[in-house]
Amino acid sequence: MVQGPRSKVHSITERSFSFPINRRRSPPPEPSTIMLRQGSRLLTRATTMTWHRLFSTDLPAANRVDFTFAEAWKKVIPNTEPPMTPSSFMKSRPATPSSIPSKLSVNFVLPYSSELSGKEVDMVIIPATTGQMGVLPGHVATIAELKPGVLSVHEGNDVTKYFVSGGFAFVHANSFADIVAVEAVPLDQIDPNLVQKGLTEFTQKLSTASTDEEKAEAQIGVDVHNALNAGLTG
Repeated sequence: MVQGPRSKVHSITERSFSFPINRRRSPPPEPSTIMLRQGSRLLTRATTMTWHRLFSTDLPAANRVDFTFAEAWKKVIPNTEPPMTPSSFMKSRPATPSSIPSKLSVNFVLPYSSELSGKEVDMVIIPATTGQMGVLPGHVATIAELKPGVLSVHEGNDVTKYFVSGGFAFVHANSFADIVAVEAVPLDQIDPNLVQKGLTEFTQKLSTASTDEEKAEAQIGVDVHNALNAGLTG
């Protein structure tokens, strides 16, 4: 049976800090220290620049090289090869077609397994935090957070349902969808009796909880088991 992710309630305390002023001039830094500082600034700048790049759906087949970063690195540390950036390891997706394809390609992965890999389907319905979201070929590029609920994969007259505890869905403009879930179980493998038992237990815990942490954990259990029950009966 699926259990939702644990949650802890943290209290945040604001603190003020005072910094003493030292008017004595400190000695100049060593050349190696200057080099490390400059390299750190270049790495930070390169990381910031990646946010302005194209989406993965628009990347060309060849690996992208940040020539600006590479040249700047060589000026500071000429005898060391510049490190590879995350884009160097990205595998490009097919380009966005001029016409909407007939199928939606779905990748559905968990931390410990891959449920679907490049599976061509007619539609998927995901339990987004904003509501049930149907994804068809040609869907606009979207990122959606998942909540506990039923993920439906439609292939003609066949419908496969999974219960997911949470995660994210990335829908690309080229009719590819990546679904990443924390936990997922085929709906037909879930025992309804255990769901009812778990719902009763967490409801009792919620009524007797005395701390914010206990209340939060019990509420998550109630929400997940309610979603399980709705998926089984709906």
